[in-house]
Amino acid sequence: MTNQNWQFETEQSLVENHGLKIDEFERIVEGLGREPNLTELGIFSAMWNEHCSYKSSKFWLKKLPTSGERVVQGPGENAGVIDIDDGDVAVFKMESHNHPSFLEPYQGAATGVGGILRDVFTMGARPVANLNALRFGEPEHPKTKHLLSGVVSGIGGYGNCIGVPTVGGEVNFHPSYNGNILVNAMTVGIAKKR
Repeated sequence: MTNQNWQFETEQSLVENHGLKIDEFERIVEGLGREPNLTELGIFSAMWNEHCSYKSSKFWLKKLPTSGERVVQGPGENAGVIDIDDGDVAVFKMESHNHPSFLEPYQGAATGVGGILRDVFTMGARPVANLNALRFGEPEHPKTKHLLSGVVSGIGGYGNCIGVPTVGGEVNFHPSYNGNILVNAMTVGIAKKR
């Protein structure tokens, strides 16, 4: 199905404002056999966004090793688990909270950390450390100072209040992040191998 073969009743700007590309909208129409209503469009938008589906990074994520003699739990559960000997395992989770942090820096970053802590807890581990990798726009950009302050405070605030320190991280600035920042956070936990 292509644009030439389909007469959209839904305005193209509405599709784009939902963060969907026209070819994605066409896949939705094809799958449903009709155009989605506004609620359905919102659901597809939420489920197919970068935060939920990793559509721009999926290609690269598939290249990472996910099995081996030390892998206890690969992709599919709440967090990964690696055997580190002596009857112990390292449990870890990394997640990006880019757009939520761009809209509301403190809460967006804090809830990202909270989610990965939860995923490590659910694997039966005790979280011991948080890390992060952050990318912001140009230092002179009018939003950068506000975003930087809020994100750093949100990451530290959530982990610190439950006793899990942020032990490492990195921050870089580049104009390509003026329109949306990158907020990657990671939690590492320890558990006994079962």
